[in-house]
Amino acid sequence: MSTTKKFAGALLVTALGVTTLGACGDGKDEPAAGASGAPKSKTVTLVSHDSFAVSEPVLKEFEQQSGYTVKVLKSGDAGAALNQEILTKGSPRGDVFFGVDNTLLSRALDNGIFTPYEAKGLTGVKPEFVLDGQHRVTPVDSGDICVNYDKQYFADKKLAPPQTLDDLIKPEYKNLLVTENAATSSPGLGFLLASVGKYGDEGWKDYWSKLKANGVEVVDGWEQAYNERFSGSAGGKKAKGDRPLVVSYASSPPVEVLYGEPQPAEAPTGVSTGTCFRQVEFAGLLKGAKNEAGGKALLDFLLSKKFQEDMPLQMFVNPVVKDAKLPELFTKHGVVIDKPENVAPDTIAKNRDQWVKAWSSLVVK
Repeated sequence: MSTTKKFAGALLVTALGVTTLGACGDGKDEPAAGASGAPKSKTVTLVSHDSFAVSEPVLKEFEQQSGYTVKVLKSGDAGAALNQEILTKGSPRGDVFFGVDNTLLSRALDNGIFTPYEAKGLTGVKPEFVLDGQHRVTPVDSGDICVNYDKQYFADKKLAPPQTLDDLIKPEYKNLLVTENAATSSPGLGFLLASVGKYGDEGWKDYWSKLKANGVEVVDGWEQAYNERFSGSAGGKKAKGDRPLVVSYASSPPVEVLYGEPQPAEAPTGVSTGTCFRQVEFAGLLKGAKNEAGGKALLDFLLSKKFQEDMPLQMFVNPVVKDAKLPELFTKHGVVIDKPENVAPDTIAKNRDQWVKAWSSLVVK
């Protein structure tokens, strides 16, 4: 999901590399006698996109309590990681897959790569995040793709920042917005889906025609948009970015505070709360997993309060468990998106490719 996570650092891991996080012991597969006397693996492997992160103390506690050593196999972005699991269906590279979101969920489910498992703690998850009644996947986190704005720019111009999708096509915001390519970027696709959710299957094209006429700039990915073109980010300031509006995440302002040098008392960026699309990320037990018991234990751990409360400052996403508390950084500098746009996963699955193709013809070419 979140390319905001990349911005946070500690996420630069070689694609397709195996990383052992906080392993107890030497990290090797040490056989132990199971109930039947057969060897039982003590290693459980999590296959993920590059942005998975967990603090070492939290992971060590799980390993000590469960007796399993966790290995994380990071496999590029979410789409690339999922495609590899589809290609290795039935002979997976690990036991659990983390990182399929609601824009790709139907692809994963239609290809049958998961074994159903109702994780312990699922009853504590907010109902709106449980999108698969067969429990082939377990919701783990959520995040909102939203337009962010440079507070200083709008204060200097004595101009109110835009708050809705409709605002972005107004003349006063001409040539101010940069977004990512929907064909190559997760936040870019999410922003396209926000317009689909708001204006419907027909209306979104007219909206993007008006947005293009109002000077929207399209770049390949989040890194270029946020850290080069956006004037409100630390990276954008250094790069002399001149776009005070960017498609990013609702969690980006807290990140700007956390990694600011010096750390500011207030976030330098804000969120246009009426421009958002909600992403939900899931994990699932891979069909053919070598360590199914360990995989189930790991899924239970992902819904534990300990992991859910650790997750915001590790991956800059929101917990899905009802009683998990957000850190002060989020509550003080973040925003709550009450009414994000949503599009049903099966609707996305049926239309995603043609929407992206039509968007590319309309906006890029």
